[in-house]
Amino acid sequence: MNKSKENTSSQIEIKRKRNPWFFIPTQYFAEGVPFILTNQLSVAMYKSLQASNAFIGFTSFLYLPWSVKLFWGPLIDAYGTKRKWSIYMQFAMAICFVVIALTVQLPSFLFLSLVIFTVIAFLSASHDIATDGYYLHVLDKKNQAFFTGIRSTFYRFAMIIAGGVLVKLAGDIGERSGVIAHGWSTAFGIAAAIFILLFFYHQLILPYPETDHAVKTETNKIPYGKIFKAYFSQNKIAAILSYILLYRFGEGLLVKMAQPFLLDKPEIGGLGLSVSDVGLMYGTFGVIALLVGGILGGWMIKNYGLKKLIWPFAFCMNVPNTLYVYMSYFQPTVMTTIDLSFIPNLFGSSAIWTWTLNPVAQSCIIIEQFGYGVGFTAFMVFLLYTSKGEFKTSHFAISTGLMAVGMMIPGFVSGVIQMEVGYIWLFTLSVLTTIPGMITIFFLPLEEDEDKG
Repeated sequence: MNKSKENTSSQIEIKRKRNPWFFIPTQYFAEGVPFILTNQLSVAMYKSLQASNAFIGFTSFLYLPWSVKLFWGPLIDAYGTKRKWSIYMQFAMAICFVVIALTVQLPSFLFLSLVIFTVIAFLSASHDIATDGYYLHVLDKKNQAFFTGIRSTFYRFAMIIAGGVLVKLAGDIGERSGVIAHGWSTAFGIAAAIFILLFFYHQLILPYPETDHAVKTETNKIPYGKIFKAYFSQNKIAAILSYILLYRFGEGLLVKMAQPFLLDKPEIGGLGLSVSDVGLMYGTFGVIALLVGGILGGWMIKNYGLKKLIWPFAFCMNVPNTLYVYMSYFQPTVMTTIDLSFIPNLFGSSAIWTWTLNPVAQSCIIIEQFGYGVGFTAFMVFLLYTSKGEFKTSHFAISTGLMAVGMMIPGFVSGVIQMEVGYIWLFTLSVLTTIPGMITIFFLPLEEDEDKG
């Protein structure tokens, strides 16, 4: 009898304390894919289907669920475990990807896609709340800091798959078939299959931390008042809010128009790349640079602290925006073919491995994305430091929701601005609007947050 109890106790302990390497990477891969499909892959898709830049800019309203998720973050805190929320949101998003794959070639797809992307955005935002909350419950403070770089790495790996590989695949299939919609349908079908697999894997592998439970109160109601009071009563909250809202404003202006700029013809200010080229250059090599920057940023913060690095990391993130000003002014359009066919030939294969890219644009993209990866890691570590106490899941949701507002507003107007003044002035404005966000760093309570991290 005692032996049976010991075995049961041992099994419970294993379920509570599985190695984070088995689930943190896949959880944050699952967090990244729907966000990139909704806010990045959709840009390339709409542009290839002849949507205007103004329309593409207006799709920034899809950031809205991430902006207002702070209002239903307490629901996820109050009802059910973060583990369950995370898993079942993955299943629901898989269904949505199937729906898009089936409807992408319909005449009314433009309207239908916006509806489905909106649903995916709400599901994805809920998944983010649950996954980030689960992260705070399943790891101690030391591991939270260490895995910040790892989670960012696999989030960005999701960007390579969703914004790079799937975009290139869609472009290649579209070019071969002569119908670009066929490529997008295949891309979303693959995304659906990935999420079905993640759903079953996480059902089996995610541990059950003791602290991951529904937040109970004496009246059994959602404690909205306590949650918001605790968050907005933090020391120097005005500086914190200003930093969260303004730090990525310049990036918000740039990011929605980066792919249209790469895809537009040179005579209207773009670089004239194909969908496949953008999938490779921006969505693959660019994101690899982003990934490397994120890993390096997390490692440096762990070893040297956020306070010492927040300023240089801010410059790393914002100064490279000037490279888009350079590209829009000089419009480098010379393409180079890279032939790596000798690699499969070494193994007796006759496969042809060739890629075409713009070397100047590719270099600029790599530098800009690497800097963004470094700077964004510092930003996310600071947001983790502002998430404290019993309601830390909701507090992180508030912070990331406000962060999404800081991206949604500039993104929403970016297309209109571009159509009015052109890419050169849009990208110049994106550089200038990074300044207010950096000024807020002077007023942040960094020493306090470092002590609590």
